[in-house]
Amino acid sequence: MTQEKAVQAPKKVDTTLPEEDNETVDILDTFKEFISLIEKSAEDFDARYILKVFRELTTVRKEISSDTLVSLIEYVYPETGNSKTSSTKGYLFQTLSVDPSSEMDTRDDVEGNGEKVESKRSDPIAEVDIFIHLLVQIYLHDQKQYKKLHAFNMRCIDALKSYDRRTMDYIQAKVWYYIFRSCELVRDLIPIRAELMRALRTATLRHDTETRASTISLLLRDYLLTNDINQAYNLVEKTEFPQDASNSVVARYYFYLARIQAIQLDYSSANECVIAAIRKCPQTKSALGFLQTVTKLHILIQLLTGEVPDLTTFRDPHLESSLTPYLAVTRAVRLGDLKIFNAALEKYGGHLKRDENYNLVLRLRQNVIKTGIRIISLAYKRISLKDICIKLHLDSEISSEYIVAKAIKDGVIDASINHKAGYMQSKELLDVYSTRAPQSEFDRRIKFCMSLHDDSVKAMRYPMNMNRVEDKVDPEAREREQELIQYLQDADGF
Repeated sequence: MTQEKAVQAPKKVDTTLPEEDNETVDILDTFKEFISLIEKSAEDFDARYILKVFRELTTVRKEISSDTLVSLIEYVYPETGNSKTSSTKGYLFQTLSVDPSSEMDTRDDVEGNGEKVESKRSDPIAEVDIFIHLLVQIYLHDQKQYKKLHAFNMRCIDALKSYDRRTMDYIQAKVWYYIFRSCELVRDLIPIRAELMRALRTATLRHDTETRASTISLLLRDYLLTNDINQAYNLVEKTEFPQDASNSVVARYYFYLARIQAIQLDYSSANECVIAAIRKCPQTKSALGFLQTVTKLHILIQLLTGEVPDLTTFRDPHLESSLTPYLAVTRAVRLGDLKIFNAALEKYGGHLKRDENYNLVLRLRQNVIKTGIRIISLAYKRISLKDICIKLHLDSEISSEYIVAKAIKDGVIDASINHKAGYMQSKELLDVYSTRAPQSEFDRRIKFCMSLHDDSVKAMRYPMNMNRVEDKVDPEAREREQELIQYLQDADGF
């Protein structure tokens, strides 16, 4: 018998990368694709590529890590760059708590055979440089490193001042948002106003629509957070907001404008602005918090104008839990009961103060009384002032007489007061169609439809480059345009 030699099979070497490394490589490839799109946008003067980058950035921003940013910085900034590139690379590494000397020794582009590959990239263009700053801002903001972000933003302001290119309008508008956001989080709102004013002046001279719209909305938020309502109103009066900006910035501007007008008792204009903010709000999950805030203000403005919000607003599954205090306030105003209104204030006062709507809710006390008087005038043809005082939980008959007289003067009720006998006499109701109420309502609806039509026409997008003859001949440009059209069907990011 011949003995067969047992041949051992060679061991297989696992060449696959760990799952975390695979994810890092995938994200890094995504960011490299973003950089190529930004470079193509700067080359073709077509902002649609940058808008595509921002739409896709919202889905991957949670996966940004320091290792990914370090690899991306090594890819973008060459080792043989000029002094400005080297200094930029240095403070970016310093912000990410990375030693630049160690990274130069250990992080090299390596092929599959282990040989070093020299980077063939030149110094980054302005758009790519500012985009890297934006990614670092997003990372620090999501990691809640607010003090480090606030210190890094001073570098971002210097970087923005060093460039003068129209193709970076959308990127620098986003950078200014995070600059102000860090100031808001560290409660340092006053010094940033001067920089925002300079940015607004520069954007206006350059006809930079996106940056101008962003800086105006940020200045309004700054004034509202510091309760400088007069300064905010003066800014609105002396500046012209560009209506062709992105929907998210326009929605924020209308919200701030509605709050300013509501504080200044201009409820009709505030109602129009808050409706425009809701209509302009992006229909995405990331904009849900903004939609809740705007809806709360809309409910209060409706109550202050004498209208009762629709019940379906409070039954929205995305808004139901956050609108519970406002439902209680609405119920008290609708019933005209001061006792229920005071109970709602006592129970939900802290929630209303966090929303910065407590002072507006306090104004509703007069509306509660007016609603109660209107209900009483409809239910009783004649009622004594003493009974009105008891039903409305007022202090005395004198105060009830004064409130009834004020309601008659304001046109809330159609009645008369017999001062000697001490009672209120209601008059017969007139036919509503004999008044101007239907005409005014019809006019309001027509204005809304015309405004919606005008906004739809303004929202139509056209390519920025004027040389369309070459694009028709070039098949690659035609494919690129078709690819962008399908991305433009999606809603803009918030």
